[in-house]
Amino acid sequence: MTLLGAIEAGGTKFVCAVSDDQLTIQERVTIPTTTPEETMKQVFAFFDRFEIAAIGVGSFGPIDINTESPTYGYITTTPKTAWENFDFLSSLKTRYDVPMGWTTDVNAAALGELEKGAAKENHSCVYLTVGTGIGGGAVVNGQPLEGFGHPEMGHLLVRTHPDDSFEGLCPYHGNCLEGLASGPAIEKRYGKKGHELGDRNDVWEMEADYLAQALVSYALVLSPEKFILGGGVMKQQQLFPMIREKFTEKMAGYVAVPEMNSYIVPPGLGDDAGITGSLILAQRELNVK
Repeated sequence: MTLLGAIEAGGTKFVCAVSDDQLTIQERVTIPTTTPEETMKQVFAFFDRFEIAAIGVGSFGPIDINTESPTYGYITTTPKTAWENFDFLSSLKTRYDVPMGWTTDVNAAALGELEKGAAKENHSCVYLTVGTGIGGGAVVNGQPLEGFGHPEMGHLLVRTHPDDSFEGLCPYHGNCLEGLASGPAIEKRYGKKGHELGDRNDVWEMEADYLAQALVSYALVLSPEKFILGGGVMKQQQLFPMIREKFTEKMAGYVAVPEMNSYIVPPGLGDDAGITGSLILAQRELNVK
């Protein structure tokens, strides 16, 4: 049986999995994200037990995905200082001489949702995760969107809500989308975590306004067939109808979009979008060799 390996490398935890060539997971493990030395030691201990044919990695970033760059395969300017300029891909290739796919965690999640989740009837989608940070990935014509670099959708500049006096907490941009609408931004603004504010309609109206602004911008630039919104903040299910309403209001009929209830949706794969997409990366690497 051909075995595929996958790593969903998040800022809080790594999920490692091994599947067969049909992407049925045989075994998986969750590892806390501490230092590269500690975390990778546990990653190796997991994969050393298997004969892996290929590995796919979806990593938190920013990362270098430019194959012509001398730092291809690195995690680069991450605020997680222990991981800054870490040569992730080489650390794996030194250990395992197999084909490897490499992209962002959110691009991997978008790919998982396109092939196996909420967008499986489509050719394109945008996946946005709203949690500790905000990140977005896109798949266009079945391929993760990449160029000189990769999308950093969470750092889109948005208009400050008229009722919002919060300055934002992004260390780079202050009041970008992540600085105003991430989980930590909600907590900093109101003094409570999002799950403690479930009955505060004003909190979620403002949150929906920021997210709808971003989705309108992504729609105008990328015209995806579906938006998939995941992450801890989006577990507040009341956000979805609010975002759809505000998106419609802000788009103002300028371009045609799909019916709202099927256009802006939660992940079909739940929390498994990223690890599924990483397995698909591994499968694709194996198939082109």
